[in-house]
Amino acid sequence: MQNPPPQGNSSTGLDANIAAAISYIWIVGLILFFLEKENRFVRFHAMQSILYGIGWSVLMIMLIIVGMIFTFIGTALAATAGDAIGSLFGILVGLVWLLIWVVPLALIVGLILTAVKAYQGQTVKLPIIGNMAEKIVNK
Repeated sequence: MQNPPPQGNSSTGLDANIAAAISYIWIVGLILFFLEKENRFVRFHAMQSILYGIGWSVLMIMLIIVGMIFTFIGTALAATAGDAIGSLFGILVGLVWLLIWVVPLALIVGLILTAVKAYQGQTVKLPIIGNMAEKIVNK
């Protein structure tokens, strides 16, 4: 079931496409989801933003934990097993920490693209998250 395109204002007084677009600022999405009672387009984008933020937060926490574990193991290996194994593991640690810097860039690109589509009045359902947001909004 596709959400209807925005029509007029949301119950918050903002144009529906503007409210949907700014809902991709995570905290604004959280506020708009609870304030908006009528416009399903705005509620969908707000909920999708909330789920998107939660998903990325979980991913970042997991990456940081893995990075810390690999750093600890790499340091222990370098001290005990020698430079070759420590260097090899150091490359792996470097790749994990590189991901920790690259993943937020992907988050920002995703947020910008979905916000632009929402502003244009389009309902873009992100994989997995979009269906979850639609089910929550349609309850």
